[in-house]
Amino acid sequence: MKLSVVILTMGDRPGELRRAVASTGPLRAAGAQLVVVGNGADVPALPGEAVIVRLPANAGVAGGRNAGVAACAGDVVLFLDDDAWYPDPAGLGEHVTARFAADPALAVLSFRVVTPEGRAGGRWHVPRLRAGDPGRSSVVTTFAGGVCAIRRSAYLEAGGQPEAFFFAHEETDLSWRLLDLGYRIEYDAAVSVCHPAVPNARHAIWYRHDARNRVWLARRNLPWPLCALYLADWIAVTLARERSAAALRAWFSGFAEGWRADPGQRRPISWRTAWRMTRAGRPPVI
Repeated sequence: MKLSVVILTMGDRPGELRRAVASTGPLRAAGAQLVVVGNGADVPALPGEAVIVRLPANAGVAGGRNAGVAACAGDVVLFLDDDAWYPDPAGLGEHVTARFAADPALAVLSFRVVTPEGRAGGRWHVPRLRAGDPGRSSVVTTFAGGVCAIRRSAYLEAGGQPEAFFFAHEETDLSWRLLDLGYRIEYDAAVSVCHPAVPNARHAIWYRHDARNRVWLARRNLPWPLCALYLADWIAVTLARERSAAALRAWFSGFAEGWRADPGQRRPISWRTAWRMTRAGRPPVI
C-alpha cells in the first residue's frame, strides 16, 4: 500500500513549508510520494522527488486538495497543512498503512493536534462533540482536513471535496458522503501533528463562509426535515456564541447567500446513515 503526502501552500509561509516538508522525510525515505500544491502561488525549491502542482489561481482548500489528490499515486493520501508538521514521523507510515490495510471500510483517519509546545490543540481539532479528552480515539462523523489520512479510492468515489465551498465545512460534506457510502471515519489519537492553535475566525471572510457553507452542506446532504433542524440549531448556536454585531451581520449575509446560490448536486444521506451518525455521538442536526 503506497502513501502520498499532499501539502497546500499559498507561498506566504516558506519557512513553515520547509519545516512541514522536512517532517515528511522518514515517510519519503520509506517510499511515500510528496505532492506540493501551489494554490495560486509559486512553490519554492523542494526535494527533487517532490511533485509540484502550480494552480494559476487560489482554488481554495477544497480545490487545492482535489488537485493534490489528482496528482497522487498513493493508495492513501496524508493531508498536511503547510504550517503543520509531524513531530515524530518514525513509524507513522507503518501505522497508517496497517490501519487502512486491515479495514477496507476505513475511509479517513483524523490525527490528534498538539501545539508547537506539545500541549493539547484547540477543541475544534477534535472532530466530535465531546472534545474534552483529545487523547481518546473514537469513531467520528467528520475530520480535520489538514491533519489526516484518506483512502484515495474512497475520496474519489465520494466525488472529492466541493470546490465551490472554497473553505469551511468541505471536510464535513465529504464525510457525510463517505458515511452514506458505508465507510467509517475515525479520530486516531495515536498519531500527533503539531499545528498552531489558531481559530478559523481569524479569517476576515470566515463568518460569511461558515454560514453559507452550512446552508449548502444541509441542502446538498440532508433530508429536508433534518436540514431544517440542522440550520435552526446553528442559528441558535451562533446567536448564543457571538457578541459582535459585525460578525452576526456577516454570518446572516452568508446564510442568505447559501439559499440564493446553487449548492451543487443534492444527494441526501439515508435515514440509516443519520442513525449511524447518531450512534457515533453526533446526529446530523448539530
